[in-house]
Amino acid sequence: MAKTPTTASAPKTGGIHAPVQPSPELGAIVGNDKLPRSEVISKVWVYIKAHNLQNPENKREILADEKLKKVFGRDKCTMFEMNKYIAAHVKA
Repeated sequence: MAKTPTTASAPKTGGIHAPVQPSPELGAIVGNDKLPRSEVISKVWVYIKAHNLQNPENKREILADEKLKKVFGRDKCTMFEMNKYIAAHVKA
């Protein structure tokens, strides 16, 4: 039986791994360098947890501080809505 080549070692460059440029508002949270989308989301979560911005009664809800309000455009959102607001602040 011949071995088939695996794609696990191939660099991931599309979709969620495609580098994107954060807006200045999002850059205040994740930095201004181009990052893969997955890394942007990870850094936003690090920020949320570091600043204790999850609603203690409903962990799915994120309570925005001044920096996140500029990204979300509101005082709070759910973790499911968060990606929609972040998408408006990144460009390929």
